[in-house]
Amino acid sequence: MKGIITIIGKDKTGIIAGISTLLSNCSINILDINQTVMREYFTMIMLVDLDKMNIGFADLQQHLNKKGDELCMNIRIQREDIFDKMYEI
Repeated sequence: MKGIITIIGKDKTGIIAGISTLLSNCSINILDINQTVMREYFTMIMLVDLDKMNIGFADLQQHLNKKGDELCMNIRIQREDIFDKMYEI
């Protein structure tokens, strides 16, 4: 199963390091990243492989929410299949 992670907030150092470390600790592989900074706003979307993750999806959402609070960023994850279905309508 694959997931789509979106990150939005004010730019600062350590955003990618914080999120990629969290994902690595959960045995989640990053397949692709697209990020940009528009003025002071940071946006990033990641495609990740969840097949080998060592925690449940709900726990991962909680960890990402906590990391988002720490970084003052809005971080969301969706399963790729649900993400795709949303855009078929």
